[in-house]
Amino acid sequence: MLSNTLLDGFTKVARSPEPDLAAAALMIARVEYPKLDARPYLELLDRLGREAAERVADAPEASPDMPDQVDPIVYARVAALNEYLFKEQRFVGNEARYEDPRNSFLNEVLERRTGIPISLALVYLEVARRAGIVAEGINFPGHFLVRCPTTRGVRGPFEGLHARDLIVDAFHGGAFLSEDACMSLLRRHTGDDAVWDQAEISSGATKPQILGRMLLNLKRLYVRMFSFPQARDITEMLLAVDPSAVDELRDRGLLAYHLNDFSGALRDLQSYLKFSSRMGLDDEGRDEQEQIWEHVKMLRRRVASLN
Repeated sequence: MLSNTLLDGFTKVARSPEPDLAAAALMIARVEYPKLDARPYLELLDRLGREAAERVADAPEASPDMPDQVDPIVYARVAALNEYLFKEQRFVGNEARYEDPRNSFLNEVLERRTGIPISLALVYLEVARRAGIVAEGINFPGHFLVRCPTTRGVRGPFEGLHARDLIVDAFHGGAFLSEDACMSLLRRHTGDDAVWDQAEISSGATKPQILGRMLLNLKRLYVRMFSFPQARDITEMLLAVDPSAVDELRDRGLLAYHLNDFSGALRDLQSYLKFSSRMGLDDEGRDEQEQIWEHVKMLRRRVASLN
């Protein structure tokens, strides 16, 4: 189980208003690597940021392949960052082994130079911040993206995104995505009837949202691998990021049950029933509540028999 020291430290960093994501991401990695020393990786990000800043400062102000109505200075700076990270440093999306848990651990991503969209985007955001480039995450369905706002951007017809902001796909070598490419990506992940969720996509992803998405990816992988101790640790971190996440309270209880922690399972599942009963549930939600209630009755008998 996670130590209280690690969980308390993660909670403090995850909820801090400071923009740093790397420290929290390296704490997540300690679920798999308990003795991990974060300092070399933070120092590596600092070095990448310094070198990227040099490339950005020397970037030419004009490019023949620059899209229309894009701020030429912003484009040149972002293109120089992309060249440095994806050509010189060779960060690349791990398409061959997408489900490898190492793709979600920042230490592994920095060492192996490969990852999934959100972990590569996190590296991008951290290096961009150190290089003096404004960048923010986009909590895009199924494929995390990065936006670099332009100083002279204007809103276009593509609802939810600034038409002339630069949308960067860190998983595909820093590719700039057009409006059509974004829509195609959205349909690929959500279906042909996909529509923009303007509130979700137009605003930058918050620090808790980014960390929560990383944690959810890891939890699903661990559950799929039947690695229930690690899955429960990740769920603890999810609740640290968002204490109101009732579904995570349920999942922590179910994971405790799989680990024969019957008193912990009973505590969490009873709390889940209490909180979820105050929510408006559909038929599926009510069916789930009934299933959890059956678990609770069985757990009460188990716990009573152990006393």
